[in-house]
Amino acid sequence: MAKAFYAVGFWIRETGQALDRLGCRLQGNYFFHEQISRHRTLMNIFDKAPHVHKEAFVAPSASLIGDVEVGQGSSIWYGCVLRGDANNVQVGSGTNIQDNSVVHVAKSNLTGKVFPTIIGDNVTVGHSAVLQGCTVEDEAFVGMGATLLDGVVVEKHGMVAAGALVRQNTRIPCGEVWGGNPAKFLRKLTDEEIAFIAESAANYSNLAKAHAVENAKPLEKIDFEKVLRKKVAYQDEEHDSMLSGTREVPPELAPPSSTPAQ
Repeated sequence: MAKAFYAVGFWIRETGQALDRLGCRLQGNYFFHEQISRHRTLMNIFDKAPHVHKEAFVAPSASLIGDVEVGQGSSIWYGCVLRGDANNVQVGSGTNIQDNSVVHVAKSNLTGKVFPTIIGDNVTVGHSAVLQGCTVEDEAFVGMGATLLDGVVVEKHGMVAAGALVRQNTRIPCGEVWGGNPAKFLRKLTDEEIAFIAESAANYSNLAKAHAVENAKPLEKIDFEKVLRKKVAYQDEEHDSMLSGTREVPPELAPPSSTPAQ
């Protein structure tokens, strides 16, 4: 029943917006054009379509456009944009691209070389990172807010520190941490830090499964769970009141004060 109401409401809203635009056209000089926002998580362009493995998670507010491939167990989180219009974007297996990150390619640049963006297996790309025309090999780590420009290569077990700007054609060797603007070698990774890279990827892979289940729930189940949680919370309050021997009485049900008049 809830789904039917939702569908009717949707069509009423769209009809209202269409009538509004028609009215604006009839107003002549006061005409304005406003498009209805129809966000699409997967969008074709230039006959190129995204390909997402059935066991990958793509958040509903993410955008995968054009020649984009996402491998098994990978996760593309909320607000991410992967744009493969001028070249291809590849994301391996078990990799996580965290919230608000941008992965894209350039149609041209000063060097005249155009690179795809290739991200390997079990890679972690932190929140709000920007990757353009670069290669990030297996089990590498890109920190939050880092920027990787065209031709950059981050080798396996390489790490880019948060906020770093890695200039064009820079190569970050295996087991090294680079940071700063422009990014420079900082130090070698410890064995514990290398192990953490794989652990981070595994943690996000497991977390993505929970988000995938929640996002797949139908409207009826979501509404039912809301009611169920309220009922459980009420029962818990009742139980706590019984244990304490007191029960809070709503103000409107409280008896009038019996204080004698002076």
